[in-house]
Amino acid sequence: MKRNIKTVAVYCGHEYGLNPAFVRDAGLMGELIAKNGLNMVFGGGDVGLMGTVSSAALNNGGHVIGISTEHVIAKQEPAHEKIDVKIVRGVNERKQKMFELSDAFIIMPGGIGTLNEATDILTMQQIGETTKPIFFLNTANFWEPLYNMILEMKRQAFISEWRDYIAFMGATPFEIMEKILNY
Repeated sequence: MKRNIKTVAVYCGHEYGLNPAFVRDAGLMGELIAKNGLNMVFGGGDVGLMGTVSSAALNNGGHVIGISTEHVIAKQEPAHEKIDVKIVRGVNERKQKMFELSDAFIIMPGGIGTLNEATDILTMQQIGETTKPIFFLNTANFWEPLYNMILEMKRQAFISEWRDYIAFMGATPFEIMEKILNY
């Protein structure tokens, strides 16, 4: 049975990273989100991969919603000027709001915040709080170390069943979009 995903949350870095492929794929991911008629929710910042993916979605006619906090904006992520960015009290409320507004999650390269957001969704899947799928954009094999760590957790019997998770990986934005559209 094919499920209808209308809105995706995109989690990614507020930096560009060192590999130019990260920026290229962020722009393409935003373009594909818009061109396939999906709405996008993101962290609201106009910096790094976050600004790249959101601007690409906007430039291709997409509907984009930003969620941020005053502390995040003041410290590292100026709000995107072309998007209505909703300000919430804290990071946990930000993640909760993004979760509520989304049907699925795209995890692109990023730092600790991106990893935190991904593991929150995986944990919610594991304990049965959500069946919303998560899609890892594995540009330049960025997520391979996490994948290997999960395999080690399973090998060491910390994860009993992978079927508890609804997680997919793709090497390109095209692969991710195909997986989303056929989910």
